[in-house]
Amino acid sequence: MAGVQTAVQLREQGWPGGIRLIGSEPHQPYDRPPLSKAVLLGKTDDAALDVDFGSLGVDLELGRDVTALRPGERLLETGAGTVAYDHLVIATGAEPVALPGSDGVPGVHLLRTLDDAARLRPVLAGRGEIVVVGAGWIGAEFTTAAREAGCAVTVVEAAGEPLPGALPAEVTSHMRAWYGESGAHLRTGVAVRSVERGGAVLADGTRLRADAVVVGIGSRPATGWLAGSGIELGGDGGVFADEGLRTSAPHVYAVGDCASFPSARYGERLLVHHWDNALQGPRVVAANIVAGTLPDGEAEAAVYDPVPYFWSEQFGRFIQYAGHHTADDELVWRGSPGEAAWSVCWLREGRLNALLAVGRPRDLAQGRRLIGSGAPVDAERVADAAVPLKKAVR
Repeated sequence: MAGVQTAVQLREQGWPGGIRLIGSEPHQPYDRPPLSKAVLLGKTDDAALDVDFGSLGVDLELGRDVTALRPGERLLETGAGTVAYDHLVIATGAEPVALPGSDGVPGVHLLRTLDDAARLRPVLAGRGEIVVVGAGWIGAEFTTAAREAGCAVTVVEAAGEPLPGALPAEVTSHMRAWYGESGAHLRTGVAVRSVERGGAVLADGTRLRADAVVVGIGSRPATGWLAGSGIELGGDGGVFADEGLRTSAPHVYAVGDCASFPSARYGERLLVHHWDNALQGPRVVAANIVAGTLPDGEAEAAVYDPVPYFWSEQFGRFIQYAGHHTADDELVWRGSPGEAAWSVCWLREGRLNALLAVGRPRDLAQGRRLIGSGAPVDAERVADAAVPLKKAVR
């Protein structure tokens, strides 16, 4: 998404030169959200993005691995030879974290690519027993699809509650029941010691039989190929970009899941692994590349400081999140988590910092605007689910 949108935005913003879009996968560029839903369930085979690359004058080079970068020479190294560039945009995304010791074990799956989804489709069609390692976003979405397909699912999470690291336990503890309601079995507070043909062994010695083990324990920026390039990386592996998504090397930008950027809004550097980030960042990258071709003073540098946003569909619920919260923020409930629809808000110094909405899209839309504006809000009105969030402004 990030690479494709950068190409589209370059054309829309007036870039006159050639554009080459290089990708390691052989497939036409595709969207990822359907992989854990319609594609996985066999409801569609087509996740391709609706972009006419020919009319945009974008040269697609598919199935081509990029192995190294030599920014001093403005050259990429690939398995099919070197590629010269005037400007380079790194949009290599993120790669799933593998479970140690699982490489090559039959029946162990990841879910990140179109090929991953294709390998998992017959598993769901067979309605067998599945162990899911990790109760994060991808684990929950896969479990939802597997239960819809009629599979028996056990989810194993090392942390005490689902969605660890993403949301506080006082919120996610109310999501535990969703697994049971769907017919899935959730086991928390125990890690997977190993996987083997036919199942998994837990740290407490329990053996879980499975026709397939699906690992969803997180992802990390796909930046290993940049070793030795001189491109600065953060401790999280993300490309260290500035407020305009420029990297430490001249004429090189980074966007999407692989790039971290400084947020003046939140006073810290963010690494956002979500679809909306891959959609929005390319506008800034394209603007800054095009601005660099104009005479001095004719264009201002574009700055990237979004209100992060993502959504998840799981267990019959539509979950949305906007903003960025920390443990120091004040947590305010809107509605009861025992009901079908509710929200959680995080306030800092009297302003809305982040919001989680379960089945309350109006809260999300209004809250996202409040976060963007930085308007002060009244905490008591925020806590009243009957009061529209836009009416909580002081």
